[in-house]
Amino acid sequence: MAAKIIAELCQNHNGNLKTLGDMVNAVAEAGADYAKIQTIFADDLTFRERFEHGRIEHGTTQILTRPYHSEYDRLKSLDLNADAHRFFLDLCRENGVKPLTTIFSRSRIPLVHDLGFDEVKVASYDCASYPMIRELKDKFRHLFISTGATHDEEVQKTAETLKDYPYSFMHCVTVYPTPLVILNLTRMNYLRGFTQQVGFSDHTLVERDGLKAALVSLWLGADVIERHFTILERGMTKDGPVSIDSQQLKALVEFAKMGDDELERDHISKIPEYESMIGKERPGLSHEERMNRDYYRGRFASKVDGKAVFNWEETPDT
Repeated sequence: MAAKIIAELCQNHNGNLKTLGDMVNAVAEAGADYAKIQTIFADDLTFRERFEHGRIEHGTTQILTRPYHSEYDRLKSLDLNADAHRFFLDLCRENGVKPLTTIFSRSRIPLVHDLGFDEVKVASYDCASYPMIRELKDKFRHLFISTGATHDEEVQKTAETLKDYPYSFMHCVTVYPTPLVILNLTRMNYLRGFTQQVGFSDHTLVERDGLKAALVSLWLGADVIERHFTILERGMTKDGPVSIDSQQLKALVEFAKMGDDELERDHISKIPEYESMIGKERPGLSHEERMNRDYYRGRFASKVDGKAVFNWEETPDT
């Protein structure tokens, strides 16, 4: 059975509905299974003092610099409101593409559910947001959960939370872009100890590495591949450098249909770096992943009575 392909549109639409529509059409033409957006709202962004100026010690970044107001202004121009979500859903259905979104704040779960999504994605930084996970499993029939920047004990607890529920764990490395030598694609074997539905979310640099990482992950048995996708010039969006174009998406769809022998004979053997991509099942988090986790976990929160409630925080109704 062919691996499923998720075309992650992320914010490569630049907040433009025509571009968003053209992207969905391109995903359908390429034959991908899912088109995915991000349910991000600038108003859910949190202000955290330590990221206003960051911190560098002995030439090494310890805390990222992400000033709140500049990030809020950037995100506000990219917001997709409820009507834009409906537009996306309708277009996916018309084109025979499954719609998917990542929810970044628990307060947006009712909106996404009421709009009619029946599957959603959980970002790496919320893999250990157990109250959020419990809410999602009660409202949606399937979850795709990225596990980057997540400790092994957190992955295990999430799996326990989802016992007897259908979900997919997605291996990824939260370094953007991801060098091939730190991919540790064999970690999919570790994740398969919790669920048989395991995939890979690819953030490698397209100009340098093309589809190499996705090919090796397919050869290693990935059931689903998520890849950022764009129809614009790569320099026109923040995620452009890690986003494949329409021709590459078509190629990825075809690769997903190939058997292991064909992949190995015709493609893997021609990738000199493939052994370095396999890596370790339990590599632990690098300094850069820990630093990214520090910022992105808690980047968004629900606003309740003027207070930020983070996705991992227990509340009386959870």
